Amino acid sequence: MSHKSNDSERKILVTSALPYANGPIHLGHLVEYIQTDIWARFQRLRDNTCYYVCADDAHGTPIMLRARQDGITPEELIAATKKEHEADFADFLIDFDNYYSTHSDENREFASSIYLKLRDEGHIHTKTIKQAYDPEAEMFLPDRFIKGNCPKCGADDQYGDNCEVCGATYDPTELKNPVSAVSGATPIEKDSEQYFFKLSDFSDMLQQWLKEGHVQKEVANKLDEWFEEGLKDWDISRNAPYWGFEIPDAPGKYFYVWMDAPMGYMASFKNFCDNNKVNFDNYWRAGDADESKTELYHFIGKDIARFHTLFWPAVLDGAGYRKPTAVFCHGFLTVNGQKMSKSRGTFIKARTYLENLNPEYLRYYYTAKLSSGVDDIDLNLEDFMQRVNSDLVGKVVNIASRCAGFITKKFDKQLSAELPEPELYNDIVAAGEQIAEFYENREYNKAVREIMAQADKANVYIDENKPWVLIKEEGREDEVQKICSQGLNMFRLLMTYLKPILPATAEKSEAFLNTELTWANIAQPLLSHKINKFKPLLTRIEKEQIEAMTEASTESMPVKETTQVAQQAGPLADDPIADEISFDDFAKIDLRIARIVKAEHVEGADKLLQLTLDLGGQSKNVFAGIKSAYKPEDLEGKLTVMVANLAPRKMRFGLSEGMVLAAGPGGKDLFILNPDDGAVPGMKVK
Repeated sequence: MSHKSNDSERKILVTSALPYANGPIHLGHLVEYIQTDIWARFQRLRDNTCYYVCADDAHGTPIMLRARQDGITPEELIAATKKEHEADFADFLIDFDNYYSTHSDENREFASSIYLKLRDEGHIHTKTIKQAYDPEAEMFLPDRFIKGNCPKCGADDQYGDNCEVCGATYDPTELKNPVSAVSGATPIEKDSEQYFFKLSDFSDMLQQWLKEGHVQKEVANKLDEWFEEGLKDWDISRNAPYWGFEIPDAPGKYFYVWMDAPMGYMASFKNFCDNNKVNFDNYWRAGDADESKTELYHFIGKDIARFHTLFWPAVLDGAGYRKPTAVFCHGFLTVNGQKMSKSRGTFIKARTYLENLNPEYLRYYYTAKLSSGVDDIDLNLEDFMQRVNSDLVGKVVNIASRCAGFITKKFDKQLSAELPEPELYNDIVAAGEQIAEFYENREYNKAVREIMAQADKANVYIDENKPWVLIKEEGREDEVQKICSQGLNMFRLLMTYLKPILPATAEKSEAFLNTELTWANIAQPLLSHKINKFKPLLTRIEKEQIEAMTEASTESMPVKETTQVAQQAGPLADDPIADEISFDDFAKIDLRIARIVKAEHVEGADKLLQLTLDLGGQSKNVFAGIKSAYKPEDLEGKLTVMVANLAPRKMRFGLSEGMVLAAGPGGKDLFILNPDDGAVPGMKVK
């Protein structure tokens, strides 16, 4: 989408989707917040006014049930979660102007006033519908609390609103073999009067708005399917018990979380405006919000595109508010080419990452991958380490570290009065406009490529001029000062371009260079300028840091301790059975008899024993979580059954080359599977 020129300051409001107040921030979430933060920082660096607001999404059945399970109030749960979220965001250098909550007085006011406006304009109606009801929990079930078979493709274990296998959307009542996620009971259908928003009233407006380029083409093409089917009315109410805002004049009815959640953008900004003397209406209210003077952008994931590109603009339009200038959708995160996995150690929480690595490394890597499209991006941990070490440490920071020492020690921290290669400096200045255009259009990967191309030029210059050689030659000190001054001025340009991505390193660079890094003054080099002593800016990522992070993120599949007995179904009925596998999958498992030759404690491990297993001439090393049930000396010489073809897994204590089979409720009641007498090591178990 095109934007105004930089002839005059722009006034911009930016938002990211609201994280749900029911769990921690993980690396998948951070794709969006890092992307948005970089764009907002870039706008400020270009001397535009850019406010960035967000909030916790604090309503809905899951929060009500989670609080009940934890024995606390919903208010206590969302307060604790908000504190954790804010700490994670701050440590990842996400610079919100305001971070708030949808459970606020401002949001209650927006939800009520917008609803009443829509109602009075004839855009709300009621009708009686059949809804899924849990007869044991005595509550109507939200879509996501019903699971079953997709009515279109038959896929198992799908939510009550859409299928993750075939992409179909449907009503919860269409789900086959439904089960309540609250109690496990089979839901029944029950009549219920609900409130609906007439989305079809806004069909012409939405189609015109989408044609004007306010969303990416991929998103607009997907939304065409909705218009072809005809826009359906949107159910905006839920029955008590429900954690949220009660609908005015409708006792026992509450706003569906997706009704009041986007209003959290408005509530957070209103809270900011009231505390900072900013005019809210200039950015939001139709008529007051002159769209040639103020801009509104939402950054969101592609999974919630329809809420932000159909329902939300329609609600805004119907209630007298301006529509977004643009909605920017992005894809999902994979790690090492696959969905994030707890068993593989790739479901990494923000806090786990921060305990092991510098947040700017991830900011940079995401930026190097992100484009303006909706494609998924992959965090390849090996590539991540190599790219950060090569680009940031090997190319950019290296320029400063190679030049700073000479200026400090030989020239009293004083840069030269002129540059020996002003044309080279001006070439890197000129590249700034292309880099700025890439940032503006969210082509971050192209911006990074261009910045690194300029860093290569700077490094070639220093390599060719070899100040470390010249300094040893008598009478050439003046050349060395100029060469190093040229190098540090080029470093200054690069760090200015990288400032939205690496704000902390930019701040350290400003202290070292003794100047503020601003886009407006890049054309003027630092001449006859005093710098400060150079301190290391970034260090290399070591492989051990990556391994520690993945290990800290790895969750094994523990044996659950049964806390209650289900009489009719057997003693382990409350231990859910894992997803079904095919016979072909099972046939791949190679079960073998193994003799435990040696068993010993593992230093630093609470649950593990290290077993040396003999499979009839072949030896395997296995770490087994059976320490609570066995003394090592009691195991030696015994036969057991093991999975012999399990891929080796590197652990902190060494390489585990298989798995011994054990069963039981846990603790001391854990039994390795002993084969019958007559079995021999290496024998295959049929």
